[in-house]
Amino acid sequence: MSKVAKAVPGTKDILPEEIGAWYRIEKLSRKIFSRYNFREIRTPIFESTSLFSRGIGEETDIVSKEMYTFRDKGEDLLTLRPEMTAPVVRAFIEHSMYSQSQITKLFYFAPMFRQERPQAGRLRQFHQFGAEILGSSSPYSDCEIILSAAGILKAIGLKDLTIKINSLGTPASREIYKEKLRLYLNDHLTSLSPESQKRYHTNILRIFDSKEEQDKKIMAGAPLLYEYLDEESRAEFNLVEEMLSSRGISYQPDYQLVRGLDYYTKTTFEIISGKVGSQSALCGGGRYDNLVSDLGGPSVPGVGFAAGVERILLAAKNEGIVFGDAIRPDVYIANLKRDDSAGSFRVAQELRDEDISAEMDILGRSMKAQMREANKLEVSFVVILGGDESKDGNCTIKNMKNSSQEVVPLNQIVIFISRNLHG
Repeated sequence: MSKVAKAVPGTKDILPEEIGAWYRIEKLSRKIFSRYNFREIRTPIFESTSLFSRGIGEETDIVSKEMYTFRDKGEDLLTLRPEMTAPVVRAFIEHSMYSQSQITKLFYFAPMFRQERPQAGRLRQFHQFGAEILGSSSPYSDCEIILSAAGILKAIGLKDLTIKINSLGTPASREIYKEKLRLYLNDHLTSLSPESQKRYHTNILRIFDSKEEQDKKIMAGAPLLYEYLDEESRAEFNLVEEMLSSRGISYQPDYQLVRGLDYYTKTTFEIISGKVGSQSALCGGGRYDNLVSDLGGPSVPGVGFAAGVERILLAAKNEGIVFGDAIRPDVYIANLKRDDSAGSFRVAQELRDEDISAEMDILGRSMKAQMREANKLEVSFVVILGGDESKDGNCTIKNMKNSSQEVVPLNQIVIFISRNLHG
């Protein structure tokens, strides 16, 4: 017997009974994005590897450990996108979108790929929605990004959420801080985990992200970046706090919050859930004022966020949120004459042509089996063909909600269903 084919570890099939929740999240995200005047963008699934190494940073975990990279037949080095901001910025530059409008507001809903260790809320192919504002250095843009992200999660129905915000300052102030942090860690270097010892030399801020207990204890006493912020970054961060407070948004300053991507400057944030275990961040983002120029474009500031759909679904499930049933047909065509598939097909197509979803029996099953299928599909009406009334050009239509039945002329089926379907 042949070996059973299975999905690659870290990937997941989205089955028909699950797709309704995905539709719901996408619909709600589009609704909120439209309120803020974001327009959708779709980019290729793979890009030149250099885009991510230049944009995200060579020493980040994503670039150094997690990317799916390969050479094509032309020997070009390509990577399945691990995140979306760099591709969006690449498209923004390539198509000179900065010359079309001073402010460009974009959103997306797309799959991403990272070769991580699979676990709850973390897959190797996962899906994100997110948004980017390019062209504005105003803290009001930071707030639009945070509020749109929080608005979508609220619309989904999530309640056990915490918004954490921080400022990473300008690159210049951050370099000053890194030296202070390096001096502090000199005395603790041998006590750090091997991974954090490596990060000490390559990406020192990422030590704050360590899950190792010995690292957490050491970093608890570390100087904070906030203490070394330049005046401009501090003023903008305070303004973001004031605006969130004025909208009644509850948040927590987290001065140890750093993001795993090198392009962030100034405002950074995460929205975490108390319902998904260790992978608690549902979404995150921040400002990236130098990314456009780093990728060869003009000096254009930006800010954005990305949210993980699988983690949101897990949080929603754990909070008991029900998204509704899977898509089902409105009408089932049953036929007492098992050999009259042509008649059933004609009626089904007439209904479908009028935008009424319909299913029919194509297996020649008994009437009992056909009615059992109609019940399983939870249709609103069953059109029964082939009975005694068919001699007079009629059929029987059964209302599955109240079990009433009515004899209807065959040429009036569409009119009857249309009139009664949503009545």
